[in-house]
Amino acid sequence: MRGPFCIFIADAGSNSVFHQGIQFTQFGNYILYIPQITMAPSLHPLIDNGITAGSSSFAGGKLHCHCPSNKVEVTLSSNVAHNHACGCSKCWKPKGALFSVVGVVPRDAVSVTANESKLTIVDKEATILRNACKDCGVHLFGRIEKDHPFKGLDFVHAELSSEKGWQEPQFAGFVSSIIEQGTNPKSMDEVRSKFKSVGLQTYDVLSPALMDLISTFTAQKAGVRFANL
Repeated sequence: MRGPFCIFIADAGSNSVFHQGIQFTQFGNYILYIPQITMAPSLHPLIDNGITAGSSSFAGGKLHCHCPSNKVEVTLSSNVAHNHACGCSKCWKPKGALFSVVGVVPRDAVSVTANESKLTIVDKEATILRNACKDCGVHLFGRIEKDHPFKGLDFVHAELSSEKGWQEPQFAGFVSSIIEQGTNPKSMDEVRSKFKSVGLQTYDVLSPALMDLISTFTAQKAGVRFANL
């Protein structure tokens, strides 16, 4: 914020006053200058104020939807892996956040332990079948049934758990996708700088390790023989 609020007395007949090139707005016989406040974009609550490291020995916990009662409960018997900020338009994001934070766990580590009847699939045609609470809209887990390099892994939002120790975000993916959802392209340098300030690399797809997995799967399906190094 630039300095304190400034009030100047002015002639009643004037609509505006310029002082050192700055225009002040008139209210009756007073001129009020309200300094411009520049707010950094809210990337995600787990990222905005710095990242808290998880625990390598953490073995899982329970996720809950946001309903005040009769919450959907999903139990994970594993920590998440490849946890990352995602800018795609499909993942669930907390209100006001530009990005989701999503990781993966083995499919057999996921079980619905309360109020399964409240779950519905958001988009049955999507590759990731996101199971959301019908009442509050929170996504509890996403599952892949199609032939895909990530089949066997479920996508989850560890922030839905009250337990501590989940793997912290490792990178930011699909960063430029937030433009398609209304973010001004001129804001992207600021967005990427904010990620960099908390130690996260940004990509406009996934991380190199995950992209290598996808390409390896595709090559193997096509019968490609890898060169010996």
